[in-house]
Amino acid sequence: MAELNGSAIVACGHSLQRTLSLARRPLHYDKSIVQTIGVDTPSAKYNVHVGSNLLETLVPRMRRAGIALPRRVFVLTSPAIWALWKEAFLTSFAEEPIVLFLEPGEKFKTLTSVERLAREMVRAGGDRGSLLIAFGGGIVGDVGGFLAAIFMRGIPFVQVPTTLLAQVDSSVGGKTGVNLAEGKNLIGSFHQPRAVYADIRTLSTLPERELKAGLQESVKAGIIRDRALVRFMESKATQILAREPKALEKVIAASIRMKADVVHLDEREGGLRMILNFGHTIGHALEQATGYKVLLHGEAVGWGMIAALDLALARGTISRAQHERLERLIAMYGPLPALTLRPARVVAAAGHDKKSIGGVLRFILPIGIGSSGIVEDVTPEELAEIAASVLVRAKQA
Repeated sequence: MAELNGSAIVACGHSLQRTLSLARRPLHYDKSIVQTIGVDTPSAKYNVHVGSNLLETLVPRMRRAGIALPRRVFVLTSPAIWALWKEAFLTSFAEEPIVLFLEPGEKFKTLTSVERLAREMVRAGGDRGSLLIAFGGGIVGDVGGFLAAIFMRGIPFVQVPTTLLAQVDSSVGGKTGVNLAEGKNLIGSFHQPRAVYADIRTLSTLPERELKAGLQESVKAGIIRDRALVRFMESKATQILAREPKALEKVIAASIRMKADVVHLDEREGGLRMILNFGHTIGHALEQATGYKVLLHGEAVGWGMIAALDLALARGTISRAQHERLERLIAMYGPLPALTLRPARVVAAAGHDKKSIGGVLRFILPIGIGSSGIVEDVTPEELAEIAASVLVRAKQA
């Protein structure tokens, strides 16, 4: 199969020998190996499957979920992910899908990229009956979901996340979108996937820094709504960081269950779902202020959570002992990168946050451990104070 970076590829089918080999290969659906978590929202119901070696049985699993393969199946991925996992991904396809490439990095999470990809789909014969599979990290999932939401006014898509951050957070819940120069995810849509397949084996090739950045999203999940997850991540940090499959699977499944529960109650972020943005107000501002070149998303969320913990301590929603405990938990999955920024720049960037409505900046604060709330009366002085405080520590990191 010929491949050109940045271009749509119409690939030929597998050889007869490979097809016969696939036909002889047994397919197993062992509930003790693959965990299935249901997501139930007003607009869609689907399952998230978590386990190892899901890639090789992707097509039968999709069919089992009622997802028929149409004439045109598109796969959006990155060149690196495709090079690593192409063979496993294609194992169960009788005919190879059409591959679209998106380069890694927030700078490619743009409307320009979406337009390019949509035009490639049209040229490759994409229509309203097409299926898109987003196979990669959070950026691939966000862009792929948004592309599916608007192509031909909406086509179905499937998430196959390959990074921890995407598996525990961004692949679930239907948020899709791209960035503007003024801020993250300011253009987007809610478009739920038909299914999510999180193959833990893909984490074996994930760089250490990206693994730790993804784990910050699981730390977030525990702080805001799952005290047991906090305890597990405190007691099993060595096993989690060593990528022991059972430990990772527990963290991933718990994070997904928490998010699925929240999305079930509030699909479109009218209230409760805002708690999933804990650490993101300052986190997104740090990403924007550094031009998306210094921090991975999870690292920005880590610093953002520390800022939110400072505000929570000042407001009395957590005790000093809880503040110290949660900051230690964040540090367990660090270190977070050092930063040199002026607080005023971060405060200005926070003003473009999409959670700001009518000039009111919403902040998510923990209430003890395992619970959280939304505050809408954070003053400019408080925002400047916590930004300055976290940047002092970030400079010394």
